[in-house]
Amino acid sequence: MNWLDEGALYSSIGLFLREDLGRGDITTQSVLARNARARGRFVAGEKMVVAGLEAAEEVFATLDPQQQLEAFAADGEEVEAGKVIARTSGFADVLLAGERVALNLLQHLSGVATVTRQFVRAVEGTSAKIADTRKTTPGLRMLEKYAVLLGGGVNHRYGLDDGVCIKANLAGIAGGLRAAVKSARATIGHVHMIAVEVANKSEAAEAIEAGANVLVVDGLGPAELADLIGHVRDLSAQVTVEVSGSITLENVRAFAEAGPNLIRVDALTQSVKAMAIGFQIQPG
Repeated sequence: MNWLDEGALYSSIGLFLREDLGRGDITTQSVLARNARARGRFVAGEKMVVAGLEAAEEVFATLDPQQQLEAFAADGEEVEAGKVIARTSGFADVLLAGERVALNLLQHLSGVATVTRQFVRAVEGTSAKIADTRKTTPGLRMLEKYAVLLGGGVNHRYGLDDGVCIKANLAGIAGGLRAAVKSARATIGHVHMIAVEVANKSEAAEAIEAGANVLVVDGLGPAELADLIGHVRDLSAQVTVEVSGSITLENVRAFAEAGPNLIRVDALTQSVKAMAIGFQIQPG
């Protein structure tokens, strides 16, 4: 697990389980013998990109350190409906106690990876990359951004502390776009990139002249965007252009062909559909 922070994952899983278990699974405790054993397997109910297997394994391992998940697919792999993704066996109360949390994570993260893959395929052949945003589920940012990578996308800012992004509201308070960029550059030096939200050619030129590394364009249609990007390229070949806004699978190709470097898509994490995955448990 190279990208995920194992300590952060362990802490998060503990919180998720405490939220669901409370003082204990009273249904299982009142029905099954304490040492009853069972076998369980995760089965894909539809075509998807698998994501979250390591998180699911951590759910069961948190409940029982001896519990392991045997995977038959890898995170990032595309599988068909009916595919057995993974299986596990052990104490029945552990499998039943961890079932919902493990499924919630697998279904949601696989949804993120699957929709990301769809967007990535929609822009194949262009120079644009599909990127996520900070519009993530509280508590799940690390896992959701990991799922975006599995789907073939790229991560944008993880948080407010790893990049400067000057939007119109901030620039207005700071005394204008040029003043905001110059203040940021003087404060943070050359280490961090400075991104600036621009709406037209004039603002783009002002931002570039002030020292911006990245221009963020929101609200323009593909034709207007292409015209603005052409102007930006005439001013600087090094400046990165990002586009955001109402990006859908139906229009993302048109935006990609306008020539941006990055297309930030809210839908990767904000309105994703959970994938159909079942957890089948048998005595054993």
